[in-house]
Amino acid sequence: MKMAATAATAPMALSGIGAAIIDLDGTMLDTAPDFHAAVNRMRAELDLAPLPQQTIVDFVGKGSENLIRRVLGVDYPAAEVEQHFEAALDSYQRHYAVVNGSLATVYPGVVEGLQAMRKQGLRLACVTNKPLEFAVALLEKAGLRDYFEVVYGGDSFPKKKPDPMPLLAVCADFQLQPAQVLAIGDSSNDAQAARAAGCPVFNVPYGYNHGEPIQNVDSDGIVTSLLVAAQNISL
Repeated sequence: MKMAATAATAPMALSGIGAAIIDLDGTMLDTAPDFHAAVNRMRAELDLAPLPQQTIVDFVGKGSENLIRRVLGVDYPAAEVEQHFEAALDSYQRHYAVVNGSLATVYPGVVEGLQAMRKQGLRLACVTNKPLEFAVALLEKAGLRDYFEVVYGGDSFPKKKPDPMPLLAVCADFQLQPAQVLAIGDSSNDAQAARAAGCPVFNVPYGYNHGEPIQNVDSDGIVTSLLVAAQNISL
């Protein structure tokens, strides 16, 4: 089922799929404006100049700690980043809790895709590197929480994506083999975690992926929406 990284364009039709693990930021919701607002409010508290949204988006995907270290790295050498890290993370989390979901939008085809997957009998989980508290609040605000039996955040386990640990936990929760559980995400984190877990994986082309082309990621294909993903899988 594995395709060469350079050939990952049109999605494969996958059968024997019993569940889907879906990423959040950049896959179901465009949360870049939320990140932009919270990060720059934090930077203002630290007397740092605001950053463009695209710069911040390119840092998204490996959890809040990585995001803040990358953001601080714009201004400070590595040795000084850690000196400012705890204060910056605390400030960012305070601001993000206020902003979370207020500027975000649901991508086209997400609701239709989730509905189609549920209608097909798939069990659904959301696995994100966003802290769990923020993830659940965002899903609820967007009206998506009830589609998911399971939601795991970046602080739910000792390791986060691209480690396979969260995906394997979902497989165990659903009592399914990894080959029966499709991962869908917008970045190499999702694809690497899926490959390591033994899960098939689709990528969407409209997310963040650390500023790198999604076409270079080793996956089982690129789907233009979650609805297209649903149309390419069956039990």
